Amino acid sequence: MTRGWWLTACAVPLVVLPSSVWRIPAAFDHGITFGERMYVVLLSVASELLAFAAIGLVARWGEVFPRWVPYLGGRRVPTTAAVVPAALGAAAVTFVFTALTVVSGIRGTTIRGDELPSDFPGLAGGWEGAWFHLCYTPLLLWGPLLAVLTVGYHRRRRGAGRRAAGA
Repeated sequence: MTRGWWLTACAVPLVVLPSSVWRIPAAFDHGITFGERMYVVLLSVASELLAFAAIGLVARWGEVFPRWVPYLGGRRVPTTAAVVPAALGAAAVTFVFTALTVVSGIRGTTIRGDELPSDFPGLAGGWEGAWFHLCYTPLLLWGPLLAVLTVGYHRRRRGAGRRAAGA
C-alpha cells in the first residue's frame, strides 16, 4: 500500500470532521429538545464512524477479518463484501453532498425542496456564513475520495486474487 493511498484514506474522516464539529454546538442551543440533541450528536458520531470505515479499504482489517471477530476472525474479507457497500456509499454520499447541495444552492431550497428558512446558516453573512461554508464544503470531497479508494481496493484485491490463483 503506497503512501498516497493511505493519505487518501485518512483524508476521508478529516473532510467529514469539520461538519461534525460545527453541528455539536447546535445540539445545545436553547429550544432544542432532547430528541433533537440526540439526533445531532448521533448524526455527527455516525458520520465519523462511516467515514473512518474508508480506512478499511487500505488497512489489513479491510482484507482479513480481525481475530477477535466471532466466526470470521482470520478469514479473508470477500472483495464484494467491501466493494459493494463502499461503492453504494460513495454514490449516495456524492449524490447527497455534491449534486443535491449544488442544486439546492442554485435553487435556494433545502434538499427536500422546501424554502430555506431565514435563519439558515449558509445565508448568514459575515463570520457565521463563512464558518458554515468552511465546515461544510469539505463534505463535497467525501464521495469522490471514497469512490477512488473503492476502485483502488477492487483493483488491488482482484490482482491479488489472480496472483494467488496462478501460483
